[in-house]
Amino acid sequence: MSRKYRTLMTAVTVFATLGGITVVPAQAVVATPVSVTSGTPTVPMSSRGSGDRGPKLLITDTEETAEQSDGPLPFTLADTAVLRASGKQVFAHYFTPYPLSLDNAAPANDYYARNYLKPEGESGKHSAYGGLLRDRPIGRDPISGDYALEDLKTEVKQAIAAGLDGFTVDILSVTSAHWTRVQNLIKAAEAVDPGFKIVLMPDTNGLASVDSATLATAMAKLAASKSVYRLDDNRLVISPFKAEGRTAAWWADWMETMETTHGIEVALVPVFLDFNKNASDFASISYGFSNWGSRNPAGNANLATNITTAHGMGKIWMQPVSVQDERPNQGIFDEAGNTENLRSSWKGAIDGKADWVQLTTWNDYSENTQFAPSVNAGWTYLDINAYYLTCYKLGCPEITKDVAYLTHRIQPVAAAPTYAQTKLMKLRSGSTTARDTVEVLSMLNAAGKVSVTIAGATQIYDAPAGVTAKTFPLKAGTVSATVARDSATVAEVVSPYPITDTPYVQDLHYRAVSSGR
Repeated sequence: MSRKYRTLMTAVTVFATLGGITVVPAQAVVATPVSVTSGTPTVPMSSRGSGDRGPKLLITDTEETAEQSDGPLPFTLADTAVLRASGKQVFAHYFTPYPLSLDNAAPANDYYARNYLKPEGESGKHSAYGGLLRDRPIGRDPISGDYALEDLKTEVKQAIAAGLDGFTVDILSVTSAHWTRVQNLIKAAEAVDPGFKIVLMPDTNGLASVDSATLATAMAKLAASKSVYRLDDNRLVISPFKAEGRTAAWWADWMETMETTHGIEVALVPVFLDFNKNASDFASISYGFSNWGSRNPAGNANLATNITTAHGMGKIWMQPVSVQDERPNQGIFDEAGNTENLRSSWKGAIDGKADWVQLTTWNDYSENTQFAPSVNAGWTYLDINAYYLTCYKLGCPEITKDVAYLTHRIQPVAAAPTYAQTKLMKLRSGSTTARDTVEVLSMLNAAGKVSVTIAGATQIYDAPAGVTAKTFPLKAGTVSATVARDSATVAEVVSPYPITDTPYVQDLHYRAVSSGR
């Protein structure tokens, strides 16, 4: 994966053209900006990325976290059957270390709260970087029965409600608790909706010591489920993460073992950290290609190049689409530019005509790349994503309801934490420049007047019908926005996350709120 610090006295927006909707940079603003259209769980130290890989606790009812209607959205989300019939697949990368609950305890004092969100958690092993995590799944009360399986059913329901076709599950082990979760995830999909597919993604980092025969046996066991993804010709899709962790020859031999020993023909869709370096070696054995991708707008500026290359080699392409990336334990972050990175990566997938999309990730909270409903963002990123997913599958939908989305960090990038952290996140080399901004992303069915209040100061601009993004300087205090038309308020959103110049720990994860929820 790859991932501005500037204090502005003007509002800016970002370029994005999609489905006839254009958002262009706003002009300089003085007072009123003018819009321009446009046991103890163990978690591996995640190493996925460009060379590798105490938030406020909000508790909601389990029902609310499990299901999403199209009511909160600015458009009517098509039925699941219609979305699936488009032929284009949208999967989300499921990371087994972070299920909804690790111990079935009340969220105020569960394993996440005690050990991952606090700097002193797990006997202080995460104190240098202020705690392992900055966000977590939305909490729930303890439940009876097989809570782990029930939680996975909930996540499958969440993903289906958001329009997704399935999960690509990161397989870190073939023996541990992570392996059990993989098997339970497949069982959960079977129970909820077998049409929701699980793509098997062996992780060559976690499986470095697993031999070919053992891996083949494990994958064959999983492949017995009707929820595991196969092509129409019955080939089993295997999409190894960091495929170059094993040679193309190794994978070719492994595929032969799958066929001769287990009677399973494989369609290999390798996910590379370095696509250009490895594509030619894997071409003869692969059905398609993908890469892990970038997590900042600069890194997602020319995505069509990879897609064109793959298509030119006769392969399908699975495009990574992402929100953001901040990794306290690795001391590194990407500048997502509020929702700019999300919109840019979707633009690349749509314009480049990617065959499949992988949301990276559903729930890797240690890298803060999650789309899943979380404490810091609720359903907001999935709601925004649903619009672009629809554009990708069916063409951009008609906006029938006014919705405004607010995104911002809770501290300036350069703010020093009051907690004695010895390891701070630094901007990843090659990333978009770090910035301190509040963004309003509006989806309106007619032009409206948007008022944005940051730290008590209000600015007003005219937003056209359609999709518009506008950013403002981040300042300590509270943030809210309203959309008015004909003197009536049609949308209102208040962020529950105050901005401070003196954060307790360094926390560069963007918060997100929707007026629709």
